[in-house]
Amino acid sequence: QVQLVESGGGLVQAGGSLRLSCAASGLTFSSYVMGWFRQAPGKEREFVGGINWSGGTTAYADSVKGRFTISRDNAKNTVYLQMNSLKPEDTAVYYCAASLRMVVGPSGYMYWGQGTQVTVSS
Repeated sequence: QVQLVESGGGLVQAGGSLRLSCAASGLTFSSYVMGWFRQAPGKEREFVGGINWSGGTTAYADSVKGRFTISRDNAKNTVYLQMNSLKPEDTAVYYCAASLRMVVGPSGYMYWGQGTQVTVSS
């Protein structure tokens, strides 16, 4: 049974930082592209960024480029999202997901975590 479990969310002031983690089990982690998505109330789930199996290739949404960094540790079956210079508009539930391809659409991801809330106060 595949499980993706996010952690590290919370409340932070604008300009602050948070690091999200996503621990995976039940799959060959190093074979999967890992993505981060977010969903704010009343909005569609949107791609934040992704990282390929080796960690050598990353992709980011324009809205987070230069502020967020994705990394992975295949030995720990964990992917991370380092979020710096946070803005109130970054407030959302953040999800990690696993795919066999680097795609930006949520439908391309076969496994999902339960999400972790990130709230940025102004």
